[in-house]
Amino acid sequence: MIELRTLRQFIAVAEELHFSRAAQRLHMTQPPLSLAIQGLERELGAELFQRTQRRVALSPAGAALLPRARRLLAEAEELPRVAQATAAGRAGRLRLAFVSSIAYGPLPGWLSSFRDTHADVALQLREATLDVQLAAFDADEIDVGFVLHAPGAAPPGFAAWAALLEPMVLALPQAHPVASGRRPAFERIAAEPLLIFPRAIAPSLYDAVLGFYRAHGATPHIAQEAIQMQTLVNLVSSGMGLAWVPASVMQLQRPGVVYRPLADASLQCETSLVWRERAPPVVQRFVDHVRAQQRQSPPLRKVGAR
Repeated sequence: MIELRTLRQFIAVAEELHFSRAAQRLHMTQPPLSLAIQGLERELGAELFQRTQRRVALSPAGAALLPRARRLLAEAEELPRVAQATAAGRAGRLRLAFVSSIAYGPLPGWLSSFRDTHADVALQLREATLDVQLAAFDADEIDVGFVLHAPGAAPPGFAAWAALLEPMVLALPQAHPVASGRRPAFERIAAEPLLIFPRAIAPSLYDAVLGFYRAHGATPHIAQEAIQMQTLVNLVSSGMGLAWVPASVMQLQRPGVVYRPLADASLQCETSLVWRERAPPVVQRFVDHVRAQQRQSPPLRKVGAR
């Protein structure tokens, strides 16, 4: 193993091309410097300097080694800063998963501002539903995730922060009779074919939607299931039925689709940021950042932290 001290000595001689001046620069005498360079040459198996009584010049091997030695030394000098920044959460890697709905809401702005203020953090993003995120947490593939669920039903076993509470709205075919009204009554859509996400990807929210129907004395007619919110909206545009989606999905505009809040606006959903208690320091940095961003500009309705 080549010591960093030896690399510094080689660089000094290579830049001065004079052993005496290099020794003065290194605050040492010339004989041990000469011995150190000779030892480095033996270790590398190549002559680094061409020496005569009148001059010292870099050999081809020395010229090839010099930029690499400078780079290695610079990287070594960066190690304390990198270690300290990583320990403080200012550097490192953050593996973030998110449900598609929040990507239509505040997430892009949160990510942009986090990148601006944490340039040394490498963000790895992954769009994933709740069930996929839970498996990814178990496999140590993600550090933090935005998950969609019914209000107050964040998955157990995690630290959680309620990032967004919003109403569910109806995505309707534009030609539907109630699409022209501003807030249709539930009775007018209760028997319509329902397009919904599978229960496995958001069980509490699925149950909340079905419970909403039961509370109004109705049984939903589920015509089709689809995992992604944008797929549900596309199916609505084809006239296959209507869908309940988070209000943030209204940013997704599709020809032939309109969004309407129901007259009874009690059906809501919540997006929480979840992470393991013993997460890397960068996770807490991210949590603190999005909390501060939400306080500065609440996306829809401000909700408290848990």
